[in-house]
Amino acid sequence: MADAASRPRVWVLLGEGAGGNAQMIALAEALGWAYETRQLAWNRLNHLPNPLIGARAFTLDRRRSDRLTPPWPDLVIAASRRSAPIARWIKRQSGGQTRLVHLLHTQMSLHAFDLVVTQAQFRVPAAPNVLRTTLPLNRISTARRAEAGRRWAARLAGLPRPWIAVLVGGNSSSYRLDARTAAELGEAANRQAAGLAGSLLITTSRRTPAASTDALMARIDVPHHLYRWRAEDADNPYAGYLALADRFIVTGDSASLPAEACATGRPVQLFEWAPRKRPRRLPALASRIHDRLVYAGWIKPRRDFAAFHATLRAQGLVDREPSARPADDLAVVVEAVQALMTGQDSRTANLSTRQPSDARS
Repeated sequence: MADAASRPRVWVLLGEGAGGNAQMIALAEALGWAYETRQLAWNRLNHLPNPLIGARAFTLDRRRSDRLTPPWPDLVIAASRRSAPIARWIKRQSGGQTRLVHLLHTQMSLHAFDLVVTQAQFRVPAAPNVLRTTLPLNRISTARRAEAGRRWAARLAGLPRPWIAVLVGGNSSSYRLDARTAAELGEAANRQAAGLAGSLLITTSRRTPAASTDALMARIDVPHHLYRWRAEDADNPYAGYLALADRFIVTGDSASLPAEACATGRPVQLFEWAPRKRPRRLPALASRIHDRLVYAGWIKPRRDFAAFHATLRAQGLVDREPSARPADDLAVVVEAVQALMTGQDSRTANLSTRQPSDARS
């Protein structure tokens, strides 16, 4: 292990998305290097296309953002569209010395980044610096789950087992969880719990409409515990559910919910419904042009959750018993970042074709 003086100086650019932030922190923690966070906020100019913004920082709301000043980091970990120009600006300030690791998608030229870590639903074109993982990198640590499990075990003890956790997402750019769909979810969960003579542990999320929660709960007549999501609530049982549930039902609008449920190794069932719009399948020539425009950041493709779900099923992570253990995507990404920082760039040469299943073999 290198001494502290030789370890990279790492910045994590935090945005407004909890999921993206959690993935960046998970990666920074797994790397094992000291890191600093920089909270970013944006002004209205952030709505400009990233290719027009380029490697500039005029989209930052500097009054609400942490200061970005030298010494510049050796490594920047960022995520999603709005942070991409800022990460490139930092690299420019460093004279090109800073390495950029970007999560999810960039919506600007992929070649401007040293490593892009993404999943199937984002439809990022294949490239030598693109690494696709099966699941998002965010994880709730074993220690945190265990502590939450100890706190919640006594509170849930009166419910008959098996305990089926129902992890409910909600509205997004890709899905709308209306009352009718929520009622169907409630019926399915209730039927499963009744068949097993068990109980439901139901939690909503920030994105769950209140009317949809009401519609779901109107179909529940088995023993249950319900948590209606509240911001910054120290009594949120989510981690406890992950620790204690015997099986899970998760809504398909989220990538994080399946990832955290699959990480437990217990059975996970996906609840799917039709997205707002499905990605269009283009003829071959149009598809190549489309991919080039996506590569350059001029087009943001619709997220393809069907591809994500198909990957989960192909790897036996959902809708199968016993469930397969997910590949250690985080370890693969850590290896790639370490190779990048030690100058072993040849190790990233085939990242676009390297899948988590390859890493297991």
